[in-house]
Amino acid sequence: MNAFKLNLFFIIPLFFLACDGTTNPSKLFEIQLEGNQTEFQKNQVVGISVKNLKNKEIDKITYTLDNKEITLNNDKITLDQLELGAKTLTANISFEGETVEVSKGIKLLAEHAPEIYTYEILNEYPHDMDAYTQGLEFHQDTLYESTGKKGKSSLRQVDYKTGKILKKIDLDNTYFGEGITILNNKIYQLTWQSGVGFIYDLRDFKKIDSFKYNQSKEGWGLCNDGKKIFKSDGTEKIWFLNPETMAEEGHFETVTNTSIFNKANELEYVDGKIYANVYQKESMMIIDAKSGAIEGVINFGGLKEKVTQHQNLDVLNGVAYHPQRKTFFVTGKNWDKMFEVNILKK
Repeated sequence: MNAFKLNLFFIIPLFFLACDGTTNPSKLFEIQLEGNQTEFQKNQVVGISVKNLKNKEIDKITYTLDNKEITLNNDKITLDQLELGAKTLTANISFEGETVEVSKGIKLLAEHAPEIYTYEILNEYPHDMDAYTQGLEFHQDTLYESTGKKGKSSLRQVDYKTGKILKKIDLDNTYFGEGITILNNKIYQLTWQSGVGFIYDLRDFKKIDSFKYNQSKEGWGLCNDGKKIFKSDGTEKIWFLNPETMAEEGHFETVTNTSIFNKANELEYVDGKIYANVYQKESMMIIDAKSGAIEGVINFGGLKEKVTQHQNLDVLNGVAYHPQRKTFFVTGKNWDKMFEVNILKK
């Protein structure tokens, strides 16, 4: 018998041993949750157990949620994790001298339903009708804007009272500009599907660096809380970026009390909340910046009808908070007006 046949002689029985399920953890054990549910609200207390499918003698079980150990209390766990969205619940099981892991996917949703808000218009200002607005942010009393579309993408400094463009640089025609944010005298700008963003000096718009996306899918919106940058990518995820390295250091998912939602576009951070345009809708979400819970929805219905109607008119997009005036400024893609508004609970 040659060596090849000898190896097959030993390998084939091992293959069938693996296929009969005795070495497959999911054939030995299964996580069971109270009510056979897979969707839960934050802070919900849930009964948990492991079904022993082969009657093995279990020595110890520990549970983790997204690799963080969770404690049992009377065979129940409290789902009080900070960041919401899709999670992986894992049981680490020691039995008969072996250790295996089995997992179950769950969704951790918001504790409460979103509240409904409306708006009141305080002022109207002129806005460049050719600006396909993708990003909007104030620094002191000056407005900065990023525009999109290949061949028309730009970064701008704007006098919001007159609509006059004070400073502007155009992106290369290969790039589709997206969201911006300003931190530590730097402007961070995304591109849509090129997988790259740019960093500029705030004072002279000189490009000083670039960065690549990692796990995030695309570039949509940016904002910051003074320490980290938040990034939307067209999915349900909001990513946390390190402003020094631009590395993606985590994320949450935007969720209501009933579902995961994936339409966050342009972003603005104010007092622990992220205000996010809803893609292709005349509305905006108010998102808790720690958990991802959608705490409110602002209905901007009727605002689009107040601008000049023309062939290239597009959706509401662009939100900036003026910290001195304590008001929001909103506009849209190819709108000839920008509106200063108060946001009111309905």
